[in-house]
Amino acid sequence: MKKLSAEVLDALGNDVEVPAYDRATVTPGIVHFGVGGFHRAHQAMYLDRLMSDGKALDWGIVGVGVLPQDRRMYDVLSAQDHLYTLVIKHPDGTLEPRVIGSIVDYLFAPDDREAVLARMVDPATRIVSLTITEGGYHVNQVTGELDASDPALAADLEPGATPGSAFGFIVEALRRRREAGVPPFTVMSCDNIPGNGHVARKMLVAFARLKDPALADWIAAEVRFPNCMVDRITPVTTDADRAALAERFGVEDGWPVVCEPFTQWVLEDDFGGVRPPYEDVGVQIVEDVEPYELMKLRLLNASHQALAYLGYLAGYRYAHEVCQDELFVEFLLGYMDNEGTPTLPAMPGVDLDRYKHQLIERFANPEVRDTLARLCAESSDRIPKWLLPVVREQLAAGREITRSVLVVASWARYAEAVDEQGEPIEVVDRLRDKLVERARHNREDPLVFISDPDLFGDLAADERFAAPYTAALKSLHEIGARATLEALSAESI
Repeated sequence: MKKLSAEVLDALGNDVEVPAYDRATVTPGIVHFGVGGFHRAHQAMYLDRLMSDGKALDWGIVGVGVLPQDRRMYDVLSAQDHLYTLVIKHPDGTLEPRVIGSIVDYLFAPDDREAVLARMVDPATRIVSLTITEGGYHVNQVTGELDASDPALAADLEPGATPGSAFGFIVEALRRRREAGVPPFTVMSCDNIPGNGHVARKMLVAFARLKDPALADWIAAEVRFPNCMVDRITPVTTDADRAALAERFGVEDGWPVVCEPFTQWVLEDDFGGVRPPYEDVGVQIVEDVEPYELMKLRLLNASHQALAYLGYLAGYRYAHEVCQDELFVEFLLGYMDNEGTPTLPAMPGVDLDRYKHQLIERFANPEVRDTLARLCAESSDRIPKWLLPVVREQLAAGREITRSVLVVASWARYAEAVDEQGEPIEVVDRLRDKLVERARHNREDPLVFISDPDLFGDLAADERFAAPYTAALKSLHEIGARATLEALSAESI
């Protein structure tokens, strides 16, 4: 067995693909905040492909971690010369490992904040990219404005503060570049947020305005924030994944990444200067990302939530288990056909029916083993962005919301933190305490969960939503998730 490092690349077997380029010639061009599994399975992978074709060698990635839990990624990548193994899991059980070499450095910001700023101010850094999760943009879910109450943002707003948050680092680096006469970098959000570039721009400018209005005006005028849509199912790496890589391929990797075969990146061509030739490795470069983005958010992402809570309550623990159950497949396709799809704009050249069935096939991949617990996590950042816009558009048009309502009710039932067998559920959410407290009063006050205006706006006061929601929650309490779906299926026949 070989511990992954630059020294052992040549010694790895033919079953493991390794970088086909000299990593010593790769120089930094991108600073990335939020180096997790998805970034390493997606954006870093695309750059690795380019580098293997002899391109983009001046676009190496410098990762940055700002959270305490990011130290582990720093430790692992530093010990492996910033190499890691990406393992594609095919439905037939085939594993396809590839060592990725496009990350050239990783900085743990709490150890040396000035080092992070120096890298960001360096003219060689032309893109700062982000996968900081939906909650990392500090958006008030109802007003759409910046929520500056987060302690990390508040600390960064103190006079003379050295930045600690991603927003703090970006704004301070842009300030220093402006003062030094260095052109601004492009800020490229790669998070699952509608109009992620627009959101990043709005929130960063609002944050900058609290520090320096003139700087905020300059950022608004000079910095580019391209929108993009990203897609690849990337479950949490397990000890079994590490063991399989070691046993089958002889590679000891402290933090490999596993993912499905499918990958997609639709990127708006809106950069402040040069960019990597992403289109050469399959990235769709477009003028308008929104149609693709809505397709993914309202079909794939919302369907993930549709299967997650109901599947968990019914006793399943993995997405593939749910999507091998015809009752759940019927429910998911019913949501996509009757509620999600009517809210989508026309997309010439896109076969939506094929896309929807392909989603079911992807979810049903038994090798990916995507946990329902992962899909249920951070729901307060997901449901308001992915599903509630569908509800509101359907209500405005007088169309069906039956399945969307049941998904929201199943979230409320899941948030009670006890499953149908009386076993505890570990609710993972930045608003966990508030959600669980509300949900525990679901039985005596059926509308209590959706009465939070910060998450649901005025839906609790809309009888068209409140009445079916109350009925769905009652059914989940009285007969359970599976029987509720069976009843819905019978009504649909």
